[in-house]
Amino acid sequence: MPLKTGTVEEPKLDLTPMIDIVFLLIIFFMVGTQFTEMERQYDIKLPTVTDAKPLTNLPDDIIVNVQQDGQISINGEKKSLEDLESFLKTATQNFPGQSVVIRGDSTGPYQNVMNILEICHRVKIRSVSLANRLRDDS
Repeated sequence: MPLKTGTVEEPKLDLTPMIDIVFLLIIFFMVGTQFTEMERQYDIKLPTVTDAKPLTNLPDDIIVNVQQDGQISINGEKKSLEDLESFLKTATQNFPGQSVVIRGDSTGPYQNVMNILEICHRVKIRSVSLANRLRDDS
């Protein structure tokens, strides 16, 4: 018959699975934010406004970036005005309610943005938004 000793072994909590889950969540959010960052180019200075509603990006929005020199890009691909028109025409044929967000550089000529607005009108895109940033009054 075994003798009982006075020591009782305390139960231990294994934290390894919880640490694994935390690292998986960190990786998930880091990868998820990379996709939205690819659509936005940091070298574009958006115009400021005093009052604006927040823009909700729907998955089907086409984001058109217009740089100061008039260079147009969609998802990092540079496009000419003719390429943009055929791209938008194809998009509206596939999705009739297609919406477009134009991110024009505030230091560039506004004619660059007007050219894209005219193309959107020709291909019958009815939902066009101009991106801006809220002016910081402080």
